[in-house]
Amino acid sequence: MEIRELECFLVLAEELHFGRAGARLYVSQSRVSQLLRALERRVGARLVERTSRRVRLTPLGTDFLASLRPAYEALRGTVDATIAAARGIEGRLRIGFQGTADASIMKSIDAFHARHPGCATEIVEIPLQDPFGPLHRDEVDAAVVLLPVEEPGLVLGPVFSKQQQTLAVSVRHPFASRTRLDAEELADGPLIAVEGPAPDYWRCAQAPTSTPGGRPIPPGPAVRTLQEGLTLAAAGRGAMLLCRPTADYHGRRDLAFVPVDGLPDSVLGLVWHQDRESARTRAFSAAVTDVT
Repeated sequence: MEIRELECFLVLAEELHFGRAGARLYVSQSRVSQLLRALERRVGARLVERTSRRVRLTPLGTDFLASLRPAYEALRGTVDATIAAARGIEGRLRIGFQGTADASIMKSIDAFHARHPGCATEIVEIPLQDPFGPLHRDEVDAAVVLLPVEEPGLVLGPVFSKQQQTLAVSVRHPFASRTRLDAEELADGPLIAVEGPAPDYWRCAQAPTSTPGGRPIPPGPAVRTLQEGLTLAAAGRGAMLLCRPTADYHGRRDLAFVPVDGLPDSVLGLVWHQDRESARTRAFSAAVTDVT
């Protein structure tokens, strides 16, 4: 079996477009077709259906993809691990983070350094309003961001730091004296949101527009950074949802932080761009997995 044929099929299954698949593989569209036909001859059946309007996998192609992807990733990981063991992982790894580089992130970086002392790390803060832009623009190699992540071209690695949501309010707010809140009570006041370019689904996850029971939550001001949000909350312009560690780290006298029951937990994930995945990013992903 030719590895290039398998790689071609995997990319085509993601793109469902011969031209885009060729661009990612740095080959012509006709070469993608040749590789696919060669693979289908080996298999003895069609894996992809192609019409003038769309490209889609056949049922057999879908089953083949489900089995092939983990096997291919395992093979690729084995080769990279062997290369890393032979040569060592060197160079530079740029790690982005949102809000706070907490203890779990710093422990992961320490573990990575201990395993790969020849690779330097840079730690870069990512704007709250643009969690995925630095990855798309090649400003960082990997980033720890708040979930969810549904961006085409990005790979979600280890998921960690599952934390209850906390509401930051002014000490003058009626909620400030409470020990806990129910998510339905968020409908009683404006909630500070995040501006774009973050995608709508991500911004809605950080500042929902309705309670789990369907009550609308009044929109508050939209902010670009965490500090802007905390300052507006302290000024009584609205409330802001944060995970517990971020609330603890940014504690201040003019804010109260109240746990909220009934919301999905805040979760972090390590993300990188599929076109720039490297032995360094996979090694750091392994360190995060082991530490968290």
